[in-house]
Amino acid sequence: MNKFKKYTLLAVAALGFSLTQSCTENIDMSDRYTFTEYTIESYLAAHDTTYSEYYKLLGQVPISPRSESTVLQLMSARGNFTVFAPNNHAIQEYLDTLCSKGIINKPSWDGFPNKETLDSIRKVIVYNSIIDGKDNTEAYQTSSFPNPGEEFIISNLNERKLTVEVGKNADSIYINGKKDKKTGVITAGCLIDLKNRDIVAINGCIHQMHQVVAPTSESVGDILKKYIDVKDERFSVTAKLIQACGLFDTLSKIKDEVWEQMYLNDEVTDLPRHPTEKIGTVPPHRYYGFTIFAETNDFWEHTLGKAANDITVEDIKNWVIGKNFYPNAKDNGKYNDPENVLNQFVTYHILPEKLPVNKLVIHYNEKGYYYNPSSTPYSIPVWELPTTMGKRRLLKIYEGGKNAPKGIYLNRFPELDNGRHGKYYEVACSEDKQGILINTTEFENPANGYIYPINDVLVYDEATRENLQKERLRFDVSSFFPEFINNDIRDNRQSDVCIGIPVSSKYRYLEDLDIADGTLFYYLRGLGRAWQNLQGDEINVVGSYEMTFKMPPVPKKGIYEIRYAVQNNSDWRGMCQVYFGENKNRMPAIGIPLDLRIGGNSPLLGWAADNAQDDDYNAEIDKKMRNNGFMKGSEYYHAGGAGASTARAVQTTTRRIIVRQEMDPDKTYYLKFKTVLEATNRQFYMDYIEYCAKEVYDNPNTPEDIW
Repeated sequence: MNKFKKYTLLAVAALGFSLTQSCTENIDMSDRYTFTEYTIESYLAAHDTTYSEYYKLLGQVPISPRSESTVLQLMSARGNFTVFAPNNHAIQEYLDTLCSKGIINKPSWDGFPNKETLDSIRKVIVYNSIIDGKDNTEAYQTSSFPNPGEEFIISNLNERKLTVEVGKNADSIYINGKKDKKTGVITAGCLIDLKNRDIVAINGCIHQMHQVVAPTSESVGDILKKYIDVKDERFSVTAKLIQACGLFDTLSKIKDEVWEQMYLNDEVTDLPRHPTEKIGTVPPHRYYGFTIFAETNDFWEHTLGKAANDITVEDIKNWVIGKNFYPNAKDNGKYNDPENVLNQFVTYHILPEKLPVNKLVIHYNEKGYYYNPSSTPYSIPVWELPTTMGKRRLLKIYEGGKNAPKGIYLNRFPELDNGRHGKYYEVACSEDKQGILINTTEFENPANGYIYPINDVLVYDEATRENLQKERLRFDVSSFFPEFINNDIRDNRQSDVCIGIPVSSKYRYLEDLDIADGTLFYYLRGLGRAWQNLQGDEINVVGSYEMTFKMPPVPKKGIYEIRYAVQNNSDWRGMCQVYFGENKNRMPAIGIPLDLRIGGNSPLLGWAADNAQDDDYNAEIDKKMRNNGFMKGSEYYHAGGAGASTARAVQTTTRRIIVRQEMDPDKTYYLKFKTVLEATNRQFYMDYIEYCAKEVYDNPNTPEDIW
């Protein structure tokens, strides 16, 4: 790997300074200007009365630890840079804030106690102010900013995702702003000047800032500790519960330093070029991430009839026990024990992945929608089924489409128009299945996660487990791995990519996957390539491969089918043996080897296109295919824009029933795939997995739907 290229991707992490700055909306309303004859560097130089301090900083900060080139030189080079350039007043205000916090002894560049602190602050200002779109993404003008509350697709040079918020005046745009839901007032954030924005240069776009963009470097654990110390008005009760369960240290993790050093020292290297794609670039970082859905203090005060500061951990524990949410959990006083009742209550609120608003669910190619966020409304429901921390359990994150209430919900179970000729819209939702609305406007965004307010109690009770068991549970395989979200790998808003993951004997990058020597494991993101894949991405493996996946838990004990989705319209597909069991080191083989070259185009399977006039015929075809261990693809998604065929209508896209047996929610199961071919260039392909309980696939009254 080219060392210079590698280090230009690095950012300064954990710089250690967290500053909140208030803003004003008294801004210049006159015309805006563009200067296409300038580079970013030459524009800033030509407007030194406004940007002289920022220009000087750009010339003092290196591109990377191993480079003598400065960021100022980068700003004179070809590229697609978005620059949130603080004016001189903003930088002085920032120095004033540092002085008031005791970080420096006077509000000037002469007031720093040592060179290390000076260099860190320079990097805070510079690295956080620039997004590098490289060759793939044009610089962001305000017209292409994400929706309010959402984050930019690309990280800044400090490897942080910046968010956008809008004030009462629609032209008042803030970076990393926080809005009061009741008043609409922005209480923190960095204001973009109304006149001096969208300044188009040869190599990007400049937005003048009234404040320095400086996202907090505090972790989720740091923020929670602060909530207890200052008796935070919204989340102090939640913070006390998490502290009691001994999770602060876990939630304080930001970056895997072992991986960091291995990457810097070239101990992990890119995978060879994929036979049909690109070189498999290994991720430069291995970040941790967390998402907490937190009942607010208002909820607890109303529920328990006590002031938040007077509510104790014991109060919550006794209330949970009284509600009998977790009848099989222990009341043993050991709150760090996954079998403890309070621990089970608390950890069901926490995910080991960092989910911004626009990744709570993934919209891409659900029927009636194809990724085009600027013009296309959402169509049908979309969901994710992550596994929570602590005792492993499923949490459903759900957003409805047309005819559904707006917003993203936890554990919502509506009735859908899911017949053979239905549209898959919501048609009804009983009161006890409404779910919990996530407040996606007043969240907290520490360096390694998100904390979202909720105003109802989130529990994994018997009703939730039954509702989950009554649904076909579909998992995009990339969702198995929190590392894909935490490290900006799983993101179909970005251009296509080929990521390589090293074998486990080098380092286990994916905690829930064992990759044996000889395996070349690639994650492919196919934005705009019309692949017949759910959400457009896939896992594609070649070599003498062997992989063992830790599977998500099931909601209740019962008989389940595990289905494996595959498209065989490639001459590169291979064959593998499937293994399944509880002991990943001794799993029995399941059936005969899986031939990924066989699909609906094989006359042995009985595939035939649906007859729009004859549902009995269609049901008979489905039955014949099931008898052969196959199912048609899903009606739920398609491979392109308007008029594209759904996966059900594509002959080469099928689901295979690879396991049918009893599964227990208190047990962990593994699925292993091992090649049986000598040819090392044959592909193993993985798109999505389904769990389907017998009550769904063998229901005599309501047959399983085609979606």
